[in-house]
Amino acid sequence: MLKEHFDVITVGAGLSGISAGYHLQKFCPGKKYAILEGRPEIGGTWSLFQYPGIRSDSDMFTLGYSFRPWKEAKAIADGPSILKYVRDTASEFGIDKHIRFEHKVLSASWSDKDLQWTIEVEVGPKKEKRTYSASFLYICSGYYNYEKGFTPKFPEIEKFKGKIIHPQFWPKDLDYRGKKVVVIGSGATAVTLVPSMADQAAHITMLQRSPTYITSLPSKDIVADILRFLLPAKLAHHITRIKNILIQIWFYQLCKRSPNVAKWLIRARLKAALPKGYDVDTHFKPSYQPWDQRVCLVPDSDLFKAISKGKASIETDQIDGFTAHGIKLRSGKELEADIVVTATGLDLVAVGGIRLTVNGSPVDISKLYTFKGLMLSDIPNFAFCVGYTNASWTLRADLTSTYVARLLNHMDSNGYTKCVPLCDESKMEREPILDLNSGYIQRAIDKFPVRGANRPWRFHQNYLMDLFDINFANIKDSNLSFR
Repeated sequence: MLKEHFDVITVGAGLSGISAGYHLQKFCPGKKYAILEGRPEIGGTWSLFQYPGIRSDSDMFTLGYSFRPWKEAKAIADGPSILKYVRDTASEFGIDKHIRFEHKVLSASWSDKDLQWTIEVEVGPKKEKRTYSASFLYICSGYYNYEKGFTPKFPEIEKFKGKIIHPQFWPKDLDYRGKKVVVIGSGATAVTLVPSMADQAAHITMLQRSPTYITSLPSKDIVADILRFLLPAKLAHHITRIKNILIQIWFYQLCKRSPNVAKWLIRARLKAALPKGYDVDTHFKPSYQPWDQRVCLVPDSDLFKAISKGKASIETDQIDGFTAHGIKLRSGKELEADIVVTATGLDLVAVGGIRLTVNGSPVDISKLYTFKGLMLSDIPNFAFCVGYTNASWTLRADLTSTYVARLLNHMDSNGYTKCVPLCDESKMEREPILDLNSGYIQRAIDKFPVRGANRPWRFHQNYLMDLFDINFANIKDSNLSFR
């Protein structure tokens, strides 16, 4: 049976994959493409995660697409609204017709002889093997492992007689009404779960080993509402998007360049939002600088309101072990619990865990350098999408897809069939591709490609710099070899 061939195969039908489909259709209308999605539906992260209160931790004017205005009232949106937005986008532009569901990509092999990729796929619940070929491979599967999350080995966890839940695999029938709940963790998932469950639980406790920087923003963007009232939807969307991008960049730069000022601002807002006399230093004073790890966002101060009402509390301590009815802390205190939620992080995988081979030789991703943060050294006709750690994922997804479309058109107009980034490693400094020291990143960073210290091998965490380096810079580059 002949392999079905595509000009471009994209892997993943989440935010990035739908962006890829739009940009390929708009800028490369003659290209035949397919999106291979391992799950049975569109949405990626927003389809997988189903825990209470799941929402964006970025505003929807930047998490949403540049080409399709966000029209809902809330700028900090809930998961179902985001999922609907992604699916409606795919339907509106006909991208959904190019998606092949339950197509889990196992491996991809490049051949210089054939000048194409051969992609091995498992299809459907029976995991039938199928093979496709493509002239260009674009990975848009993010870096979360959809098959498992991360849970530390807690001492004596087998003694606990209640339920233990990981947020990545939330049971649809879990009833926590009137129950005592402990959420282990202090990241984005934990600060989302606690206020969302507080009203129905008897009491909910966020148990953290160490504090995280947390700040609040209104769930509605008043400026955006005024602009949408006065201006056409697309113009209002773009102005709001630019405003929010500039605010994100300003705040990040403030944290990195003047961390003491940033800490003072965050602390001042916390003290205003929490009950008078609350022990801010114990529960909200991290040992690291802002944006050494991701700063958590809560909409409308919902976490602080739950604490103020007495429905939620925070314990900052280490776990000594589990008991039959809760968790014993290093301090000697025991937290009673009917349900324990392990919001302890994610498991990361590079390029979707796909095994790559070039001319018969297996590729060790961790040895490669990222070209402009979207291609890999020595890997032909290949791109991958990784979003920002300090801003919305979609900002970089749209830039990356635009670049891929420009690159394909450049190759066509010059009669090229192969493009590969080449770097002189003897002149390169190896730096982690992701610049946060968060636990979930540090556990897996040695499996990811690296970045260099200078352009074009530098992976910027700055949208404006990328706008010029990726969107406006000439495709011709001394580090790119064309054939």
